[in-house]
Amino acid sequence: MASETSRDACLRSFLALLEERPYGEIDLADVAVHAGVPFGEMRAAYATRSDLLAAFFRATDRHVLAEGGPDSDDFAGEGPKERLFEVLMRRLDALEPHKGAVRGLVRSARRDPALVLELLRLSERSQRWMLAAAGIGCTGLSGSVRAKGLALLFARIVSVWLDDEDIGLARTMAALDRELDTGAKLLGMLDDLAFIALPGRKRRAAPAEAPPPA
Repeated sequence: MASETSRDACLRSFLALLEERPYGEIDLADVAVHAGVPFGEMRAAYATRSDLLAAFFRATDRHVLAEGGPDSDDFAGEGPKERLFEVLMRRLDALEPHKGAVRGLVRSARRDPALVLELLRLSERSQRWMLAAAGIGCTGLSGSVRAKGLALLFARIVSVWLDDEDIGLARTMAALDRELDTGAKLLGMLDDLAFIALPGRKRRAAPAEAPPPA
């Protein structure tokens, strides 16, 4: 069984390699060599590149969920739209240290339909947890539809975020607000009262930069 140190090293190396080359050109041997991990330990930690991708999504999920769920004091008095907005912005905060890796994945996905499907599958699973963190139903058929829709919504936001150089992410926040006013409502994620305009929305201070995922 691979140690947590080896798993961390492999995942860090995978993310670093994504900044340098297409996803399809990264093999497990590259990751092991880059991480300085024996091949046997690499095999015990991750059997495929898909395992590495899944680990990245899980690490991001854990970072967001560590900030608290729908019973968090931060969400006191807030409606579902505000909670979902905050949870998705927390997800972007968690991804910020790995923006280069995300950009590499997006570039690779444009030329790899199989990777697109894999990313959407993993994103749907993660977005179920984001819905739960925002206190929005995520079980059953309706939960599956919401998670799929939110995965697509978040993919559009990531495209804006990657090009947003403003430290306050004004463009990203505006785009997310618009998306939640349209797509989320169509999916029945939020009740009508949640869609009252929120002028001059300001973000809470972003959390301290997260370490690379474990």
